[in-house]
Amino acid sequence: MPDDKSIVNDRICVIIVNWNAGAYLKRCILSLNKQTVPPSEVIVVDNASTDSSADGLEECCPNAKVIRLGQNIGFAAANNYAVRLASGDFTWLALLNPDAFPEPDWIESLTDAVRMNPEYKFFGSRLMNANQPSMIDGTGDINHISGLVWRDGHGSEANASMFKMKEIFSPCGAAALYSREAFVEANGFDEDFFCFVEDVDLGFRLRLLGYRCLFVPQALVYHIGSATTGDGSDFSIYHGHRNLVWTYFKNMPGVLFWLFLPLHILLNFFSIIWFGLRGMFSVILRSKVDALRGIPRMWGERRAIQKKRKASLKDIWRALDKSIFPRFTEIRKRLS
Repeated sequence: MPDDKSIVNDRICVIIVNWNAGAYLKRCILSLNKQTVPPSEVIVVDNASTDSSADGLEECCPNAKVIRLGQNIGFAAANNYAVRLASGDFTWLALLNPDAFPEPDWIESLTDAVRMNPEYKFFGSRLMNANQPSMIDGTGDINHISGLVWRDGHGSEANASMFKMKEIFSPCGAAALYSREAFVEANGFDEDFFCFVEDVDLGFRLRLLGYRCLFVPQALVYHIGSATTGDGSDFSIYHGHRNLVWTYFKNMPGVLFWLFLPLHILLNFFSIIWFGLRGMFSVILRSKVDALRGIPRMWGERRAIQKKRKASLKDIWRALDKSIFPRFTEIRKRLS
């Protein structure tokens, strides 16, 4: 009779969405080949890459299901597509960026966490900077009452006190595990986002449905970050800051929405000034203008999301960060 660990593992599908990741993709795949508890299925969706990153994947990982799309449909839509393709008996979805390289016991650590903490339905990994292994890339996403978000610990030196199993608001989608049932109930990623902050938006919707997230420090992954879009690029700033506004308007529940809306507006104005002083006025302004144009559509989504809400306002209040001064420099890194 199989042990509990194998029962969990037999139902894990790893999904990687690639777009021009170069040699990083094969390095990511090779790290999966070395897992002490290998996944039963790996799905790679190539978003119409124009480099050679997707060449030879079948030889590199013969068990992988490789899907080559004719156009770049975005990170959010490609992940949703892969979830629909996953075999019906999978109950857990492990999402992994092509520039993220898990240690051999990554899946084993996550399956242990699933088995020992059945009350949690999504899990975050410990992300370390692949270029500076002693530096933390993130231990989970922090969602501020204003609607701004950042990665906890980003850019800090590794400290054992930060690597304790704990509840977090949501995981960074670069290396995260989701209950398939919960993912589907939340309708997956919002494809209007295209990319950036789509993981925060999904995490918020899962929270509203009453699901909780656990940080698993033993699930160690080294992450490059922005390997294909470019650190601080116009592309990342535009999508990240547009999607921050949409995430707030869709998800901040009830009285909390109205209570903190002035703060949300104030900090968005501040972000325009902050980026403008750094020569990025055009892109940050365009992101906010397009965010406003999309609010009627987001408000329609908000009605459906809030109608299904199971978490109390007190639950959401407790999960949000209430710092007086949000860490603006870390917010910039979260969105790049």
